[in-house]
Amino acid sequence: MPCIGVITFELRIDDAQSLKDKRHFVQGLKDRLRAKFNVAVAEIDAQDSWQRGVVACVTVSSDRQFAEKVLQAAEREAAAFLGGILVDATVEWVA
Repeated sequence: MPCIGVITFELRIDDAQSLKDKRHFVQGLKDRLRAKFNVAVAEIDAQDSWQRGVVACVTVSSDRQFAEKVLQAAEREAAAFLGGILVDATVEWVA
């Protein structure tokens, strides 16, 4: 049975003055996570807000322990890349 894990990152970018400023962080995070962990990543909320972003990262595996390791590593990478901009990370299991 496949295991589907989703981690959602909430970002607060106080210094952003435009969607272009925000895109720098959101796109950078998405590109890094895709390249390093071979996961699906998308901005899922607050697309029109300059100073807020919500990005989800999804992995599918036959082994839940492996999926947990991937999501934990993705969270560490996001925290290292974003620093204080990352305000919350939430993990959910679909199956």
